[in-house]
Amino acid sequence: MSETGGRALLVGGCVRDGLLGIPAKDVDMEAYGLDADAVEAALSPHFQLDTVGRAFGVFILKGLDIDIAPPRRESRFGPKHTDFKVEGDPTMSPREAASRRDFTVNAISCDPLTGEMLDPYDGIADLKARRLCHVSDAFSEDPLRVLRGMQFIARFNLEAAPETVALCQKLSPEHLPMERLWEEWKKLILKGNQIGSGLRFIQACGWLQNFPELAALVGCAQDPQWHPEGDVWTHTCHCLDVYAAKRTGDEWEDLIVGLAILCHDMGKPDTTYTDENGRIRSPRHDVLGGPIAKTFLERITRQKKIFEEVLPLVEQHMRPLSLYREGAGDSAIRRLAARVKRIDRLVRVAHADTFGRPPFKPEGFPEGEWLLKKTAELTILDNAPKPILQGRHLIDLGIKPSKNFGKILDQAYEAQLDGTFTDEATGRDYLKKLVLEIL
Repeated sequence: MSETGGRALLVGGCVRDGLLGIPAKDVDMEAYGLDADAVEAALSPHFQLDTVGRAFGVFILKGLDIDIAPPRRESRFGPKHTDFKVEGDPTMSPREAASRRDFTVNAISCDPLTGEMLDPYDGIADLKARRLCHVSDAFSEDPLRVLRGMQFIARFNLEAAPETVALCQKLSPEHLPMERLWEEWKKLILKGNQIGSGLRFIQACGWLQNFPELAALVGCAQDPQWHPEGDVWTHTCHCLDVYAAKRTGDEWEDLIVGLAILCHDMGKPDTTYTDENGRIRSPRHDVLGGPIAKTFLERITRQKKIFEEVLPLVEQHMRPLSLYREGAGDSAIRRLAARVKRIDRLVRVAHADTFGRPPFKPEGFPEGEWLLKKTAELTILDNAPKPILQGRHLIDLGIKPSKNFGKILDQAYEAQLDGTFTDEATGRDYLKKLVLEIL
């Protein structure tokens, strides 16, 4: 492109991440001085191009994760997130193009041929100072930038400039679609290193009012003997920081566990009281927190699979400790595994709950170690006990399919969880007796 009179600059996150020493997965470049035809002519002899975005001047270099696009002019003409007019304009200057960026740390560009850094809004200084500052008042054109700020603060250990917080306080997510909200919450959970800091940022911005289930945690008292860190909100922030340090890299597993930790004590505001001895108690907050957690999750995603996986972890997060104290047998452990699907997830939630209480430092995590060992022995560590008996076993006994099938198989599964039978042969024997009793 340089040889044909244009200029290609690295922009956005790849420059920011490079300055922070973080490997960039995706590379974005802006093409200056060349229209779409000229860009395509310059690139096509050297690269395979994905031209699906050609109408907008966007080209993707196949196999390299590099996107090349012209700098863009944006103008808002309505309140909705789609109410933007976007036009590519290769005649813009790098400074003009950077002015549309959200934060100064994302408004840095780099010439890969010369190494020259173009930093019109002092983003490098802000990175060094770990400061998150908006580029201009145009920031307010897209309220989603508040949640982008949340996840950037969590990912890069930044502190928001007071003027940026003040601007964010004037914004509302009223017209933002759920899909855009979800992407920022997901990045917070999957990429945040100091997730609590990100959450405290939206608290400072007044955005917790948009998520009442989180807002209710603020000021909800806890027994200082067990929770010296303070209220439920503070505890939740600490728990998420513990989780962030223990992520596995499996995005789905980390997402489910992280969301469960975010929601795990949402039942406390409605259940907390002070007893006659002055002790603060929150009876059954785990079980009663499930529906409240669901209400919160429905604000940020429509994925039913998320609800199905997260809510049982919220409702059962106290069980590892209670089962350990009871010295529970195999039956109780099997039943717990059937409820939560994966005990290893539940142990991760309980671990964050246990260690998210600074300055209190538990000497160990015996309940988690015990439960992991027991479920490994029962081969149900990362899966619910699978029903041994199926409809075909009833058919083998000469029973025709009917509405009783489900009832019989449910009862058989309960017996399996109790340890009444452990393999198909003994299961068939049990089934014969059960059928005689029921039919």
